[in-house]
Amino acid sequence: MKILGSTLVVFSTLFGVGGLYAQSTVPANPPGSFVEVEGSRLYYEECGKGPKAVILLHDGIVNSAVWDDVWPSLCKQFHVIRYDRRGYGHSPATKKPYFEADDVAAIIRDRKVSQAALVGSSHGGNVALSVALRYPEQISDLVLVGPEADGFPYSEHFVMAQIEIQDAKDPVEVRAKNVYSIAPGNDTAREHLRKLLNAFPQDHTHDDMPLPEKPVFPYVRDLRVPTLILTGSADIADNQAVSGALVMSIPGAARVVVPGTGHLLYLEKPDLFASIVINFLTSHGF
Repeated sequence: MKILGSTLVVFSTLFGVGGLYAQSTVPANPPGSFVEVEGSRLYYEECGKGPKAVILLHDGIVNSAVWDDVWPSLCKQFHVIRYDRRGYGHSPATKKPYFEADDVAAIIRDRKVSQAALVGSSHGGNVALSVALRYPEQISDLVLVGPEADGFPYSEHFVMAQIEIQDAKDPVEVRAKNVYSIAPGNDTAREHLRKLLNAFPQDHTHDDMPLPEKPVFPYVRDLRVPTLILTGSADIADNQAVSGALVMSIPGAARVVVPGTGHLLYLEKPDLFASIVINFLTSHGF
C-alpha cells in the first residue's frame, strides 16, 4: 500500500502484507520446473497437453500451492499451468523492477500456449486483467476470484484492516483467523491456510518490486472475452464492491456469489469451485 499525493494505491490485498513467520518446510526438490525471465526464475507446475492452457494466478497471501485442492479436477479436463510469482513459493525474489503481466506472457511463450484462460485470485485477478488488456489476442477467457482492480477506490475500513495485520505480533494467526479470508465454520480450510502460511515464510517477507501498470478498472470495458467473476459471500465489502463494478463494466460478464465462503473460496469449497470453472470454460468451447 502506498500513498501518492491524495491517491491511495493498494498493491497487495488486505491479506498479503509482510511479517515474521515460522521456519520454512519447503521441499528441497520441488516437482515443477523453472522459466528464466530477465535474470529471474519463475517456478511452475504443468499438467495435460494441448495448444490451449488454463493458467492459475495465485493471490497475495500464499503461492501456487493454494490451488492444491482444485488442481486434480482441473487437470482431468484441461492443460493447466500454475506458477509462483516472484518471491513466492519456489520463485526467488526479484532483483529488479518488472511488469507482472510480462511474467505471465513469458510463461505463455515458454510453454508454447496459443491461447490461455486465466484464473486469477485477488491480486492475481488484477494481474489477469492487465494481461488481458495488454495481450488480448492470447487470452480466451477470464475467471476472476475476489479480484482486485487497480483504479477502483478502497475504503478506510479496508485500509485500516490491512494496517492492523501489518502491525500484528503474530501475522500468521491473524491471517489464518481472518473471517474474510476463510468464512466462519470452514475449519478444515482455515487449518490448510495456516499450514501454507507457516510453510512459506518468504511469501510475506520478500521485497516486491512490480512496476506500476496503468489502472485496469477504467479500461475493462474494452475487454471482449468471456468473463466469470466469483465472490465468496463472506468476503470483505470492498472485494464485493469491486466484483459488482466489474460485472457491470465488462461486456457480457457474469457473477456468481458462492455462499458460506470468504476470499479464498477454492480452499473452502474446492469441488464446487472446480465444477463452476470447468462448466464455464467448457460452455465457451475451451
